[in-house]
Amino acid sequence: MQSFLESWAEAAYTAVGLFWMAFWAFGLGYLISSMIQVFVTRARMKRSMGDSGPKSVALGTFFGFISSSCSFAALSTTRALFSKGAGLVPALAFMLASTNLVVELGIVIAIFLGWQFVVGEYVGGVLLILLTWLIVKLTASTALVDEARSHAEDQEGAADESEDPPDWKERVTSRDGWREVAETYVAEWKMVWKDVTVGFTVAGAIAAFVPSTFFETLFVGAGSREPRVWEVIAQSVVGPVAAFFTFIGSMGNIPLAAVLFGHGVSFAGVMAFIFSDLVVLPVLRIQAKYYGWKMALYLMAVLLAVLVTSAVLLHYGFDLAGALPDPTSVRSVTDRDHFSIDYGFFLNLAFLGLSAVFLGWKWKASGAPRRNVGSPTERALFWMSMTAYLWLAGGLLVRSAL
Repeated sequence: MQSFLESWAEAAYTAVGLFWMAFWAFGLGYLISSMIQVFVTRARMKRSMGDSGPKSVALGTFFGFISSSCSFAALSTTRALFSKGAGLVPALAFMLASTNLVVELGIVIAIFLGWQFVVGEYVGGVLLILLTWLIVKLTASTALVDEARSHAEDQEGAADESEDPPDWKERVTSRDGWREVAETYVAEWKMVWKDVTVGFTVAGAIAAFVPSTFFETLFVGAGSREPRVWEVIAQSVVGPVAAFFTFIGSMGNIPLAAVLFGHGVSFAGVMAFIFSDLVVLPVLRIQAKYYGWKMALYLMAVLLAVLVTSAVLLHYGFDLAGALPDPTSVRSVTDRDHFSIDYGFFLNLAFLGLSAVFLGWKWKASGAPRRNVGSPTERALFWMSMTAYLWLAGGLLVRSAL
């Protein structure tokens, strides 16, 4: 019993400490993302992505990059683009870019995993888009695409943008523009707080309770300094399979990815796990609602193939360059000094203040936010989050008593 209480206390302390370390990174990323979303028009996106040529794919990638968002928001925007005439490949390029080529994700990865994983995330994001383009071009039938577009048009209920918003320079210098940034910033947090809560709580619990032998069994070859080719491929497959049944998005997955890497999972296996935010069970259900089950399963198969391939190519590309990260260079998440007085502490205070101001503006404009019941997935995530908070509070109380 004493051993369980000590592990519980360590799990809760680690989870809270990990979030404290990353809070300023979330805040900075969402501030940049919100500014881009408010000050950069999306109207021309839908008029520029009508085919699957290089220009349209490049524009889809660029617009996805400047519209960085969580997986579920990216799915909704992708459906809107596709239903309004964007080609399938440019729409998928938008979706992949908006969930992988994102500022906030890179910052959080840098904090927990190091620069190699940041480079892997961005290079891998481009690889995902190029490989998806190739496979879709070779395999997608016109009938499948037309059927999916018709289904998406039936599901699309949002009004289209008929006019471009005011010039961005006017919006940057206007009070209304910054109030809109505040509302978007709060909305970004509203979209991900449940994923982040569950993700950090699970990462802390796994770090404290799960022995290394479990990871060596689940990820064949984990802990080996030089895993064989088939072991690297196997780990790249296990990564998305492990992620498939979770509700955790990419932002919540990063501390767990750090736990996996610290237990000897290969660079390829960890990258495949990070890339898997678009092949989880809730995303499959949403894709089926938007496009029908035939297209949803097709997209799942394509994304699984490209993320496993990209992870393996990244692994051996970094190996060839002599840049594969060393697991011993990433400190265990339980060994970190989470609450030290350093630059992160003061950045956290700054973004806590900024968040409070933005939340106050949001409440003043539209009142205190009400909990949206949402889909069964969202309800499940909500109650998982509430359970996580009880777990964290209990663990911190136990730690103070030990």
